[in-house]
Amino acid sequence: MTDDRSASSVGSASRTRSAALGYVLDDIFVEHRAPSGHPERPARAQAVKDALVAAGIAARGTHIETRAATDEELARVHGGAYLDDLTRTIPGKTGWLDPDTYFSPKTWDAARAAAGSVTQLSLDVMAGKYVQGLAVVRPPGHHATRDRAMGFCLLNNVAAAAAAARAAGAARVAIVDWDVHHGNGTQDIFWDDPSVLYISAHQFPYYPGTGAPTELGGAEAKGATLNVGLPSGSGDVDYAAVFDHVFVPALTQFKPDLILVSAGFDAFEHDPLAGMRVTHAGFAAMARRLRAVAERVAGGRLVAVLEGGYDLDGLAGGMTAVLHSLTAPPAAAPEAIAPLPVSGSVRAAIDATLTAHAAAGVPIPAPDPR
Repeated sequence: MTDDRSASSVGSASRTRSAALGYVLDDIFVEHRAPSGHPERPARAQAVKDALVAAGIAARGTHIETRAATDEELARVHGGAYLDDLTRTIPGKTGWLDPDTYFSPKTWDAARAAAGSVTQLSLDVMAGKYVQGLAVVRPPGHHATRDRAMGFCLLNNVAAAAAAARAAGAARVAIVDWDVHHGNGTQDIFWDDPSVLYISAHQFPYYPGTGAPTELGGAEAKGATLNVGLPSGSGDVDYAAVFDHVFVPALTQFKPDLILVSAGFDAFEHDPLAGMRVTHAGFAAMARRLRAVAERVAGGRLVAVLEGGYDLDGLAGGMTAVLHSLTAPPAAAPEAIAPLPVSGSVRAAIDATLTAHAAAGVPIPAPDPR
C-alpha cells in the first residue's frame, strides 16, 4: 500500500512553498508532422502556444523543460511488446499505425517528450514544486491503450503521469476527461485499478464507441470508472450540470491526491470533428469547478493536459480560458450549483450514469450545497 497521507496535509505544505503554476510549452511538439489535410496537425500546438504567450503565461507560471519518458515510466502503462514494436517502427520514418494514426521522422521524439514532460510536471506538482500544471503536448494520448495506438494517439500521456504519481506516493489519482471523444485507452489501462478514478464526459455514441454509463470498472475497481455519454448539441449549461451533479460529488467522495485533466477542446461549438456546442466560457467553467474541488480535497494539485481539438480558435481560446481559471484570484464565494435539466436527453444521460452506479452498489453522492 502506498503512503495514504491526507490531501489536506500535503496541500497545506505545498501552498507555502510552491510556485502557482508549472507549464510545458515546447517546439518539439510541432515536430510531429502531419500528412496534408490531417486534422491532428502541428498548427494545433502552435496556435495554443501563441495564445498562451499572448495571455502572459510566462508571468503567471514557470516553464519546465521537456524530457523523454523513461522505459520504466512507459512500461507501467504499456505492454513491452507494443513498446518494442513502436521503437522498431517509428523513429526516423513515415507511415501509419492505423487508418487515423500517422508517424513522421520526429514523432517518436515528440511522443516520448509528451509522456515524459506530463509525467515530470505531475511529479513536480506532487512534490510541492508547483500547485498546478498545464501541458501543451502532442501527439495526444487518451485513445492509446496498453497495447494499441489509435485515434491519433501513440503513448498515453495522462496514464503515464497517473502511474508515476502513484509510484511516487499518491494514494489516489483522479483523471477527468472532457475531450469530446471517450478516452478508451485511459479507461482500459486503469480498468482494474481502484486507486485511479477515471471520469469522462463525451459525445455518445461516437468514436471510439466506448463510454457507456454501464462501463464501471473491473470487479476489483467497480465504480472507479465513470462515464456520462452526452448527446450531440450539448453545450455549456449541460456540461455544468454534469460536473456539479456527477463529477464534483464523485471527486469529493474519492478524495484524490492529484487531479489530472485530459483537456480536449473538440467539444467546442465550431470543431469540425464533433457536434457539441461548448464555448470558451464553458471550458473556463469546467476548469473553475475542477480547481475548486482540487483545492478542497487535493491540496489544489491539478494538471491539465492537451488532448484533442481541431478548430484552432477553439484550441487557443479554450486553453487560454483554462489558464485564466487556474491562475485567477480565488473566488469570493462558491460558484452556484447548476440546475439539473428537468427532462430531455441530457437529463437522461445524467440519470443513466447515476442509476448504473447505484445499481452496482457504488452510488455517486448528491452535490453538497455551496
